Amino acid sequence: MSESTQITGPETANGGIRLQKWLSQAGVCSRRTGEVWIREGRVRVNGLVVTELGTRIDPQSDRVEVNGKPVRSIRQLLYIALNKPGGYVTSLKQPGEKLVTKLVRIPERIYPIGRLDKASTGLLLLTNDGRLHHRLSHPSFDHEKEYRVTVAAPISDEHLQRLSKGMPILGSPTRPADVVRVSDRRFRITLKEGRNRQIRRMLEALGHRVVELQRIRMANIRLGRLPEGKWRYLSDREVAVLLTQCLGNGCQDDSA
Repeated sequence: MSESTQITGPETANGGIRLQKWLSQAGVCSRRTGEVWIREGRVRVNGLVVTELGTRIDPQSDRVEVNGKPVRSIRQLLYIALNKPGGYVTSLKQPGEKLVTKLVRIPERIYPIGRLDKASTGLLLLTNDGRLHHRLSHPSFDHEKEYRVTVAAPISDEHLQRLSKGMPILGSPTRPADVVRVSDRRFRITLKEGRNRQIRRMLEALGHRVVELQRIRMANIRLGRLPEGKWRYLSDREVAVLLTQCLGNGCQDDSA
């Protein structure tokens, strides 16, 4: 392996962009994954291996390679809403499973934001914008996710109240949630966190079996009448509001 190095010069001392942030914006990987790859010596700048996370580059003049392959900046950032059908997984690679990315047939590489379990349906956002992916996927940024839930048997007001106040799963209590009854077996719930199979686990703890679980909103983006299995580009207005919500309210980029 070539000797690792810290890129220096006026552009890194007084400006430029952190390498892991640029990799994320280029759609190569998430910022966290970029940090791992840099530590592992898998990233080169101008032919030299870089292992320092503080390294800054000038995207206009520096040449970046990952695993020996050149990385080029994305020409266009893409923001897509998909109505995920049941039976699909949100992984990028999972042998033997149907992947949600196969439903969006475009040449650019995009990533699902957050997860919906295999049996669940509804709104899933996909993008090649690494900053947005990080903010909407990470629970610390408090972005709302709204679901429509149907259970097998009538659910009591007491159980809906327990869902709204928070209840222990996976070793710690869930955060308070907004819950609105729709019928004796149906309700809507809005979360500001996204633990693994959270709604299903909460209802199982109360003795209920989920019949249908559909996500109908993420932040300001609504599922609306988008048919199951179909996708659309977000409108300019939707993107503008979404980015304002993600980058505003104190959620500034910690990788600048």
